[in-house]
Amino acid sequence: MPTIEVIIFLLVVLVVFSAIVERLKIPQSIMLVVAGLAIGFTPQLPDVALSPDTVFLIFLPPLLFTAALKLSWHDVKAEKGAIISLATGLVFFTTLAIAVVAHYFIPGFSWQLAFVLGAIISPPDAMAAMSVTKGLNLNRRVITILEGESLLNDASALVAYRYAIAGIVTGGFVFWKASLQFVWVAGGGLFIGLVIGWAVLWALRRIKDNTTLEVALTILTPYTAYLLAEHFHLSGVLAVVAAGLFMSFQAPEAFSYKTRIQTNNFWNTIEFLLNGFVFILIGMQLPVILTNIEKSSLAGAAGYGLLITGVAIFVRILWVFPGAYLPVALSKRGQRNARKIDWRYITIIAWTGMRGVVSLAAAMAIPLTLANGEAFPERNMILFITFFVIFFTLVVQGLSLPLLIRLLKISADDSRLREEELKVRKLLALQTVAFIDQELTKGETDDKVIRRLRNKYAARLKLAGGMAEQEQHGDANGVNSVIDIYTQYANLQKALLDFERALLVQMHKEDGASSTILKKLESELDIEETRLTAQLKRVS
Repeated sequence: MPTIEVIIFLLVVLVVFSAIVERLKIPQSIMLVVAGLAIGFTPQLPDVALSPDTVFLIFLPPLLFTAALKLSWHDVKAEKGAIISLATGLVFFTTLAIAVVAHYFIPGFSWQLAFVLGAIISPPDAMAAMSVTKGLNLNRRVITILEGESLLNDASALVAYRYAIAGIVTGGFVFWKASLQFVWVAGGGLFIGLVIGWAVLWALRRIKDNTTLEVALTILTPYTAYLLAEHFHLSGVLAVVAAGLFMSFQAPEAFSYKTRIQTNNFWNTIEFLLNGFVFILIGMQLPVILTNIEKSSLAGAAGYGLLITGVAIFVRILWVFPGAYLPVALSKRGQRNARKIDWRYITIIAWTGMRGVVSLAAAMAIPLTLANGEAFPERNMILFITFFVIFFTLVVQGLSLPLLIRLLKISADDSRLREEELKVRKLLALQTVAFIDQELTKGETDDKVIRRLRNKYAARLKLAGGMAEQEQHGDANGVNSVIDIYTQYANLQKALLDFERALLVQMHKEDGASSTILKKLESELDIEETRLTAQLKRVS
């Protein structure tokens, strides 16, 4: 079957199964991996081998970039201690723990091979973590820690992997050189990412009213950062993440409103498609991997896979709880700003350690032969164990996570965010009313226009105040009447928009006006309805 037909077929599978996921409330990643398994074991369907180059160049940069764009730099900065601890300390600790177990319990695994396996298994996957935790009403702080960890830990793991492979292929390894190299690779990758992010933003500020070109620049950004960093043997992963975080911080100034709307829509679509392809392809790899495993040793390989999975899960739990409490315990007595976290959320962080496509691609990137031409030892076993860990952590941990959240009685505590939102809304409305009174009245603008503008923002101020009262006192003081009036007003506006849109449709059918004009007016109605829908959602 030609490649284009395979891609179209997988697109159909992705769309169909994603629609099923919406109804069953199952994490998309799990359903798509299972779909990939079904495709892989169906004789009439094609075998698709996952190329490491495809993962590291085609899939990884845009997925890391869009995830970084959605993260708040301020949130990442606030949780930098936890994120760095998980993304570096835990990765190396997991690598070491898996290496020790593999060396002593899996026949044929030398220390070098054991460290290769540890480096491959150690990093939890960014796409898997975001897919599984989506829609689970987790605390924003927990999500920031999990996503920040999974964005940064690939660099630590891949550096360890690179040196473990080099040690086996060439037969040499110097610890202090590897340590210095890690600092150079990580720091250089971050620097290149910041430079690329700055250069792109510099260009965006000089492009006026060309949304298509602005969006095209954001598409090139992750690939440019990744390729440039890898060209100098630096961390392409950290370069992409740094560029994404930098642009996320500067986006309010750099992007026009049209660019922000189109960029968000574009990257949401890209994220959906690439994520879906990744998880389907993961599932499809098992038949390919099994062809190289003898049937007589399959049960033993599964046992080793279960052993390594258990080690990876246990080590994460062993690291996370002390890592959460020790900084608070060691802080100065009476320090009020020590960042404590509920033990239930620590439990969720400890349990959310799903592995994914980066681990599988790293395993598949193991060379077939050594420098002397001999076959790379235990390559097939490493591939099988890696797939086993990925599948087990995705399916078992992923499916059990919602149950764990219910057992721990966790609900999203958004009260602080709601209070902050209302505070910002009131501040905006107050400052705008003051600006109208102090600045706009000085001009020659008609008083009626000034009054209408002032009434609009005064109504926003009253609504924000009413919602704040409702948060504190329920329905006291007739607060509901303010919100009811606002809701009725917005719903009537939406009804008028529907009426206008119906008129445009009728004119389109009767060829009553130019299609260019009709599309322009339809776009204006769509933008206005988006604004009204967001407002109604806010007060509901």
